[in-house]
Amino acid sequence: MFTLAKSFLQNPLGVLAALLVVGRTVTAAEPVISTSHAATNGFVVHEVQSEYQAGTTKLYVRVPVKLTAGQRVPVLYLLPVEAQDESRWGSPLAEAAKLELADRLNVICVYPTFSHLPWYCDHPTDPGMRQETYFLKVVVPFIERTYPVRAGRDSRLLLGFSKSGWGAWSLLLRNPETFGRAAAWDSPLMMERGLYGMAGIAGTQENFERYRIPNLLRERGAALGSEPRLLLMGYDNFRAPTQQAHSLMEELKIPHAYRDGPQRKHHWNTGWVDEAARWLVTGQ
Repeated sequence: MFTLAKSFLQNPLGVLAALLVVGRTVTAAEPVISTSHAATNGFVVHEVQSEYQAGTTKLYVRVPVKLTAGQRVPVLYLLPVEAQDESRWGSPLAEAAKLELADRLNVICVYPTFSHLPWYCDHPTDPGMRQETYFLKVVVPFIERTYPVRAGRDSRLLLGFSKSGWGAWSLLLRNPETFGRAAAWDSPLMMERGLYGMAGIAGTQENFERYRIPNLLRERGAALGSEPRLLLMGYDNFRAPTQQAHSLMEELKIPHAYRDGPQRKHHWNTGWVDEAARWLVTGQ
């Protein structure tokens, strides 16, 4: 304090300029999100700059066409399996448009992108790879202050497959008061170490253990209550892990919905999305 006061007396303008720089640094930590513009498949898109991601990410949003004034609806989060706008595993935007999910289910569909391969965890040392924090502190709050979203846990619904099925379940199990239901299709839910690019996102085995699904089921499954909040669907690449996750939840007496098949290609656009989305919205 004495040093700052002495410096101010000697060079008041310099100290004020330094303080303004500090102020700008704090302000810059807030996400910068653009206004929406038309994208594809009936979605609009926002560009996002956040300290929790490296570079620009995007939020794709589709609102029901017949939404009436004052009406508020749930949000269906379609969680990506690839970084940025990559589409090796298909297009959830095209699938949502084909199925008319927003209008048929009366939900707002949101598809967020990530700068790195999305595994929905926070890297222990890299501040630009904090995927869980980005989703919780940037994506969800922005959607809820910008769009006519119904408030409450049960209006936040998570849908994913493969990596993002893991992500949907880990987000709900780690944040059961924030999210209502989560659906995972053909996902490697029983991994014991970071495969499929997970190691680089988790950073360490110790950090990976914090997000590991069997650990979360054992530690937090009982807190989900008596109604099924997790949907487990398969299969293509990961039938055995799907069956093992089902057996573990049976053993732990965690209510859940389970669909063992039919077999479909490991891809967004092979017919499984409709059933998963309907269950998330209706519970049936």
